[in-house]
Order: sequence, then C-alpha cells, then structure tokens
Amino acid sequence: MSIFKLPAQGTLSEQEVAVRAATQAPSLRRRLAAFTYEGVLLFGLVMAVGALYSVIANQRHGLQGREGMMASQFLALSLYFLWFWTHGGQTLATKTWHLRIVSPDGQAIGLKQALMRYMLSWLWLMPPWAGAWLAGWHQSKELFGAMGVWILLYAALSFLLPQRQFLHDVLSGTRLVDTRP
Repeated sequence: MSIFKLPAQGTLSEQEVAVRAATQAPSLRRRLAAFTYEGVLLFGLVMAVGALYSVIANQRHGLQGREGMMASQFLALSLYFLWFWTHGGQTLATKTWHLRIVSPDGQAIGLKQALMRYMLSWLWLMPPWAGAWLAGWHQSKELFGAMGVWILLYAALSFLLPQRQFLHDVLSGTRLVDTRP
C-alpha cells in the first residue's frame, strides 16, 4: 500500500454509498458544522502559505506582491480540495463529520468533476464580495454583514434543491453523503 493512498473509508459498502447518494443530503446543521470546521483548518493553511510566500518573495508590506500572494493561496486551496476530493472524497473536516463527496451513482469523483465543484464552491463567497465591490463598500461591518446574509441564503437555498444538496453540488453533479455506518 502506498503511503499516499488513503485507507478505506468507514465500513460502508459501495452499494450502501450508492443508495445514500440517491437520497437526501445529510442535515444542513452537519454540513454547516463541517463548513465551519473546514474554515478553521483552512485558516492554518492560508497562514502557512502566506508566511512562506512572504519569505520567498521578500515581502515587506502587505500590499507588496498582493496579487502573487492571492494567486499562491488560491493555488494552495485548489490543491488541498482537489487532492482530498479525488483521493477518498473527504477533506479533513468532512472526514471528521463523516461526510463524503461522491458522484450521483456513489462512485469517487474524478479530477474534472472535482475541479468543477471547486470552482462552483466559490459561490459561497464571491457574490457578496462582488456586490460589496460594486456598491463601493469598504467597511468590514458591511462586508462581513453581506457575507453572513449571503451564506445563510445560500445554505437555505438547499431546501429548494433536489435532495437538499447545495447549489454547487447540483451544478457539478456531485453529492454529499453521510458515511456513518
């Protein structure tokens, strides 16, 4: 067994995963808990990448090399999600909360589908940022208020979508399933 290959996930059979992929998504509460935990973990990743970039680029000011910093963090986030989604279907947070990303038939997703899901998952954050930029909002209370309202609306939208999946899952053809035995 390669050291890079993840061990088998739980005790669910392939048939059970396929059945769960065809049913309703796990509770919104569990999915948002995993989302919040993912944010905590990603904070560490973003800080580490930022520190590494600052040293490599000899960054002396936060605005110096800002575009390079954003590009390197976007790349690090991309690699994190694409790796975990294509190697077991679980990030560290979704593994903790016993959730897995699968295709509609319960199979593992490939790189193309993972990339589509990753790009579409930015729907969690980009609309309020774009709206704040267009409105000329610069104060953090306006930005965080818009983000909070949007995240709640985006999460609530899952109640109107098939199997209560999130919009980015519906559009990318992925499913979030419960992996508890």
